[in-house]
Amino acid sequence: MSEAIYDIEEQWQAVEAGLLEGEQLVAVYDAKDAGTGFIGLTDLRVVLQDESYVGGRVALTSIPYGGVHAVSLVANKSFLGGYVEAATVSIGISGHTYEVELRGHDKARHVHDVILHYAARAH
Repeated sequence: MSEAIYDIEEQWQAVEAGLLEGEQLVAVYDAKDAGTGFIGLTDLRVVLQDESYVGGRVALTSIPYGGVHAVSLVANKSFLGGYVEAATVSIGISGHTYEVELRGHDKARHVHDVILHYAARAH
Protein backbone atom coordinates (compact mmCIF):
# COMPACT_ATOMS: atom_id res chain seq x y z
CA MET A 1 0.00 0.00 0.00
CA SER A 2 1.19 3.54 -0.75
CA GLU A 3 2.18 6.13 1.81
CA ALA A 4 -0.65 7.88 3.65
CA ILE A 5 -1.66 11.25 2.18
CA TYR A 6 -3.48 13.51 4.62
CA ASP A 7 -3.53 16.98 6.16
CA ILE A 8 -4.71 16.11 9.68
CA GLU A 9 -4.12 12.68 11.19
CA GLU A 10 -7.41 12.67 13.14
CA GLN A 11 -9.34 13.11 9.90
CA TRP A 12 -7.45 10.20 8.33
CA GLN A 13 -8.26 8.06 11.36
CA ALA A 14 -11.98 9.02 11.19
CA VAL A 15 -12.22 7.76 7.60
CA GLU A 16 -10.01 4.75 8.25
CA ALA A 17 -12.27 3.66 11.14
CA GLY A 18 -15.22 3.36 8.74
CA LEU A 19 -13.55 1.42 5.94
CA LEU A 20 -15.27 -1.65 4.57
CA GLU A 21 -13.41 -4.96 4.44
CA GLY A 22 -10.80 -4.74 1.67
CA GLU A 23 -11.35 -1.02 1.06
CA GLN A 24 -8.17 1.04 0.64
CA LEU A 25 -7.79 4.63 1.80
CA VAL A 26 -6.12 6.90 -0.77
CA ALA A 27 -6.09 10.39 0.79
CA VAL A 28 -7.84 12.69 3.27
CA TYR A 29 -7.65 16.47 2.85
CA ASP A 30 -8.84 19.22 5.17
CA ALA A 31 -11.40 21.59 3.66
CA LYS A 32 -11.33 25.38 3.96
CA ASP A 33 -15.04 26.05 3.51
CA ALA A 34 -17.37 26.25 6.48
CA GLY A 35 -19.72 23.38 5.54
CA THR A 36 -17.24 20.60 4.88
CA GLY A 37 -14.69 19.48 7.44
CA PHE A 38 -12.74 17.19 5.12
CA ILE A 39 -12.86 15.00 2.05
CA GLY A 40 -11.63 11.43 2.07
CA LEU A 41 -10.93 9.28 -0.96
CA THR A 42 -10.88 5.50 -0.99
CA ASP A 43 -10.79 3.04 -3.85
CA LEU A 44 -14.60 2.65 -3.53
CA ARG A 45 -16.03 6.05 -2.57
CA VAL A 46 -15.70 9.69 -1.63
CA VAL A 47 -16.25 10.46 2.08
CA LEU A 48 -17.30 13.97 3.11
CA GLN A 49 -17.60 15.31 6.62
CA ASP A 50 -20.60 17.64 6.37
CA GLU A 51 -20.73 20.16 9.22
CA SER A 52 -23.72 22.12 7.89
CA TYR A 53 -26.43 20.37 9.90
CA VAL A 54 -28.53 22.43 12.31
CA GLY A 55 -27.80 22.04 16.00
CA GLY A 56 -24.09 21.36 15.63
CA ARG A 57 -24.66 17.91 14.15
CA VAL A 58 -22.10 16.42 11.77
CA ALA A 59 -22.63 13.83 9.02
CA LEU A 60 -20.09 11.54 7.42
CA THR A 61 -21.45 11.16 3.88
CA SER A 62 -20.29 8.42 1.50
CA ILE A 63 -20.62 8.81 -2.26
CA PRO A 64 -19.87 5.62 -4.20
CA TYR A 65 -17.93 6.42 -7.38
CA GLY A 66 -20.72 4.87 -9.45
CA GLY A 67 -23.00 7.70 -8.27
CA VAL A 68 -20.70 10.48 -9.45
CA HIS A 69 -22.01 12.11 -12.63
CA ALA A 70 -19.44 14.91 -12.87
CA VAL A 71 -16.31 16.21 -11.19
CA SER A 72 -14.94 19.69 -11.81
CA LEU A 73 -12.06 21.92 -10.82
CA VAL A 74 -13.63 25.29 -10.09
CA ALA A 75 -11.52 28.43 -10.61
CA ASN A 76 -12.29 32.08 -10.05
CA LYS A 77 -11.85 34.35 -13.03
CA SER A 78 -9.42 37.15 -12.26
CA PHE A 79 -10.18 40.79 -12.94
CA LEU A 80 -7.72 40.70 -15.87
CA GLY A 81 -9.67 37.93 -17.59
CA GLY A 82 -7.24 35.11 -16.74
CA TYR A 83 -7.89 32.30 -14.32
CA VAL A 84 -6.39 31.69 -10.92
CA GLU A 85 -5.45 28.16 -9.98
CA ALA A 86 -8.43 26.12 -8.82
CA ALA A 87 -8.59 25.02 -5.21
CA THR A 88 -12.25 23.95 -5.26
CA VAL A 89 -13.60 20.62 -6.45
CA SER A 90 -17.24 20.19 -7.44
CA ILE A 91 -18.76 16.70 -7.30
CA GLY A 92 -22.07 16.18 -9.08
CA ILE A 93 -24.35 13.35 -8.04
CA SER A 94 -28.02 12.77 -8.82
CA GLY A 95 -29.89 15.90 -7.76
CA HIS A 96 -27.05 17.46 -5.74
CA THR A 97 -23.63 19.05 -6.11
CA TYR A 98 -21.00 19.12 -3.38
CA GLU A 99 -18.28 21.76 -3.48
CA VAL A 100 -15.15 21.38 -1.39
CA GLU A 101 -12.56 24.14 -1.13
CA LEU A 102 -9.14 22.63 -0.45
CA ARG A 103 -5.88 24.10 0.77
CA GLY A 104 -4.12 24.47 -2.56
CA HIS A 105 -4.35 23.69 -6.25
CA ASP A 106 -2.25 20.51 -6.01
CA LYS A 107 -4.63 18.96 -3.49
CA ALA A 108 -7.69 19.97 -5.53
CA ARG A 109 -6.12 18.49 -8.65
CA HIS A 110 -5.32 15.24 -6.82
CA VAL A 111 -8.91 14.95 -5.52
CA HIS A 112 -10.30 15.68 -9.00
CA ASP A 113 -8.04 13.14 -10.68
CA VAL A 114 -8.70 10.35 -8.14
CA ILE A 115 -12.47 10.84 -8.38
CA LEU A 116 -12.34 10.94 -12.19
CA HIS A 117 -10.21 7.79 -12.29
CA TYR A 118 -12.51 5.71 -10.08
CA ALA A 119 -15.78 7.18 -11.44
CA ALA A 120 -14.75 6.37 -15.01
CA ARG A 121 -14.03 2.77 -13.97
CA ALA A 122 -17.39 2.51 -12.16
CA HIS A 123 -19.47 3.49 -15.21
